[in-house]
Amino acid sequence: MFDSLTEGTCMSEVPRGEREVLDLLGIGFGPANLALAIAVSEHNSAVDERERVRAAFLERQEAFGWHRGMLIDDATMQVSFLKDLVTMRNPASDFSFLSYLHEQGRLVDFVNHKTLFPLRVEFHDYFRWAAARVDDLVSYGVEVVAVRPVVEEGELVRFDVSTRDGTVRSARNLVVATGLVPSLPDGLTTSEHVWHSSGLLHNVDGVEEVSRFVVIGAGQSAAEVTAMLHERFAEAEVCAVFSRYGYSPSDDSPFANRVFDPAAVDEFHAAPQEVRDRLLAYHANTNYSVVDLELIEDLYRRHYRETVLGQQRLRVLNTSRVAEVVETGDGARVTVESLTTGERTVLDADVVVCATGYRPGDVTALFGDAAAVFRRDDEGRPLVARDYRMLTDLGGDAAVYVQGGATEHSHGITSSLLSNNAVRSQEILDSVLRRAATSGTRAAETCATRVDQVVGVAAAAGAG
Repeated sequence: MFDSLTEGTCMSEVPRGEREVLDLLGIGFGPANLALAIAVSEHNSAVDERERVRAAFLERQEAFGWHRGMLIDDATMQVSFLKDLVTMRNPASDFSFLSYLHEQGRLVDFVNHKTLFPLRVEFHDYFRWAAARVDDLVSYGVEVVAVRPVVEEGELVRFDVSTRDGTVRSARNLVVATGLVPSLPDGLTTSEHVWHSSGLLHNVDGVEEVSRFVVIGAGQSAAEVTAMLHERFAEAEVCAVFSRYGYSPSDDSPFANRVFDPAAVDEFHAAPQEVRDRLLAYHANTNYSVVDLELIEDLYRRHYRETVLGQQRLRVLNTSRVAEVVETGDGARVTVESLTTGERTVLDADVVVCATGYRPGDVTALFGDAAAVFRRDDEGRPLVARDYRMLTDLGGDAAVYVQGGATEHSHGITSSLLSNNAVRSQEILDSVLRRAATSGTRAAETCATRVDQVVGVAAAAGAG
């Protein structure tokens, strides 16, 4: 199991001039690790130098970016601005969305707007504003290609992180937040004529003349894509294909929203896995394959208006599935099958947009064969402690923390969402600090024992 692990020495024995060993190294720099970087920055500014956390973050993108392909001009957030990067853990932080608005000169205008849900492009700009304030902690354009655990006497002591440019960085704690992976229907890959919704704005500007789009999916992204294409391409037909009878509204009622509360994570993590699975199924309609009611009503108005006018550009092929997609050189031929009648409809489309969601990436892939040290459940998913540490079969003070969808089975539906970003970042930082303090106490006790032994030997030698 340990053939690929690197043997190393304790930190106290590393010769002067060796590579620095960071307290914390973040892999990926989206909103999750951005919130953690802010928590680290605020901690470091409040303590003396000996108590500061030596941290760094690596991001393969050349600049901060969050779902840039779906920053549609009129799309709004589905989460309250109060669930920003800091407010839920520190309402007095000057990294809050309200502090951003004040600095931009829009605070009064936003208050007059009487909304909890900013434009998505505005919240993205807030993220960039916050990221710029901690850019001393981040290296952009750096892709991590491998992670090697360093083991001594059966205990993890650090991780060596290799990047594509040949650089190696070392840290006692890693925080992996590499985001979700776009999911496509079986057999499909992205191309000039087949897109995933995550790349919508990156691709749509290259489209000039188009007669038909096919949008696959029934969630918020699918509805937003359908509305945007229908409005932007006034001569094109937009066909929405999904298996439900209609778009389903998201449940954002107050009691249901408690599933996003920080306390819900405690309850979820403490529950047996079968209970966790049931809770995820019960509350899927707060987040998955659901649409804001206002957008549903807008699309219905458009569809009904065109029905009255006899100019049906917005077509809804409900209770249907896509049976086949074949690229034809200048487009794609989509075969849609009715789930109720079995009837098949063939649509020749210029572009097929798959608004079919995301899946968690394998957070252990960077470890290669050494990923065997991580413990897993019966379904092969990582076992993750309440403080977001992945459990291993080794002892030692080094640890890997994980943020994102890879913890949904263990921590609940908020794992890949913004709702608990601020609180989760503090929990991870507190865990790192707590474990460092425990490690420091053990190290001090070990040093004291060694000193006593040396003094005892010297005294014995002197007596002799």
